[in-house]
Amino acid sequence: MKLAKTAVLAALLSSTWLMPAMAQDLTIGRASEQSSIDPQFSRTGNNQMTSAMFFDRLVDFGPNLEMTPGLAESWEVENPTTWVLHLRDGVTFHDGSAFTADDVIFSLERADEVPNSPAPYTDMVSAVASMEKVDDLTLKITTNAPAPTLMQDIGRVFIISNAASDGKASEDFNSPATAVGTGPYILEEWKPGETLTMKANDAYWADVPEFKDVEIRYISNDAARVAALLSGAVDVIDAVPPQDVPRVDGTDGLHVFSAASGRVIYFGLSMRFDQAPGVTDLDGNPLSENPFKDVRVRKAVSLMIDRKLIVDRILGGSGVPAGQLAGEALGGHNPDVKPDEVDVAKAKELLTEAGYPNGFGITVYSSNDRFPGDGDLAQALGQMLARGGLKVNGVEALPYSVYSKAASAGDYGAFVFSLGASTPNSAPLLQALLHTYDKDRGMGAFNRVRFSDPAYDAALEEALQEFDPEVLDAKLQDLTTMVFAEQPIVPLYWQKVHWGLKDGLNINEGLSEQTLPQNVSSAE
Repeated sequence: MKLAKTAVLAALLSSTWLMPAMAQDLTIGRASEQSSIDPQFSRTGNNQMTSAMFFDRLVDFGPNLEMTPGLAESWEVENPTTWVLHLRDGVTFHDGSAFTADDVIFSLERADEVPNSPAPYTDMVSAVASMEKVDDLTLKITTNAPAPTLMQDIGRVFIISNAASDGKASEDFNSPATAVGTGPYILEEWKPGETLTMKANDAYWADVPEFKDVEIRYISNDAARVAALLSGAVDVIDAVPPQDVPRVDGTDGLHVFSAASGRVIYFGLSMRFDQAPGVTDLDGNPLSENPFKDVRVRKAVSLMIDRKLIVDRILGGSGVPAGQLAGEALGGHNPDVKPDEVDVAKAKELLTEAGYPNGFGITVYSSNDRFPGDGDLAQALGQMLARGGLKVNGVEALPYSVYSKAASAGDYGAFVFSLGASTPNSAPLLQALLHTYDKDRGMGAFNRVRFSDPAYDAALEEALQEFDPEVLDAKLQDLTTMVFAEQPIVPLYWQKVHWGLKDGLNINEGLSEQTLPQNVSSAE
């Protein structure tokens, strides 16, 4: 039986998001907002999603992370440390200027120099020793060492206009005069916390988007976002909460599209400082030592967590319990590295061995608007840790725009975060999240917990010089076994994500979990 819209919306009619969209061909309700229009400011998923509307990359990554030529039409390896890139002819920026090798050099050089970046692209360009412009459409790149993954690495850096962007700060990209890309849409206006408007790039080098005028509405509240779709105020929403999937799919004129995600949700236990923020003794005083530096404590925390219960109860089945970074669809996934089953008795035994027979105090931190159920997940983790023998001093869930900066700065001792896959194998995940943090070398850019194992680092760096894809995948599997014996983080689950759409619309999305207007089309 179809649900009546009026009953669902009654409590939410005062929301501004329920005003019908009039001028746009397509209106999208998005759960998360970018922190900057500057496409090189942050590699977080919400920022990359926005960047992909206005800017292109040297290679394209399809909905299932398959890699195809983008602004680089082809490339070849002259020798293990020398690559030649042939750029696409006839591509123009939004201002009509020609795209050339100068723009690529400028973009790759700038990528690790953006001030105050919470998630820099440094590791994407760390292999580059030098770049030489052969001609306007040919570029020679020399690497520091053999770098088989060079194209998937530099291929994730968005290319910007040298002329429009040189000398500009990240905040300048709020203006269309600076946010000049070659992408399928042209920026019109960003009203932070409200909307992002754009128009189709009629001179786009690939397929011109079907929808000419697009508005993105940022609606972080799940109920308000669903209500906006049900009312007809928006045409598409992302991050449909699992519990609302039957309601949306059962409403006349609407349907749900679901896909597996390459994003792993994990629980980070910070080893960054001698005293972990939010970790106390049983009287609430800061501990003089950091318990998370002991692998037995990290393993104990993992054993306290019932991943299946989280997936079944909080996610309504929209997830897969995880014990590693890469899901089974990605190269390097090791089927032998399985998620821990809950074992409170073993967890307490490990805590006792580590010197905490009565546990210690802990505060759980999380975002509350980054992915469906993140706030509820934090509450559930608090309850599970309490049953496991820890004293939970509190659970704090904050807006992602605030939370992500603090997490990157090391302000939290125990925190929920996520990492999305953007390439066909696990190499970037293992490098960005678990390699020892080294800003100068561009390693461990997302290693917020500051896990460090020199033996793992050396093995990973050796594996990343492997050109044979099958051999590389085997090495990545071995590395996964090696590093998760140390429980560097506590993987929780891989997401399954849902979009709600008006009937007559399709969306071509998958592991990338992005919500892009260029991937929305009218049903045939």
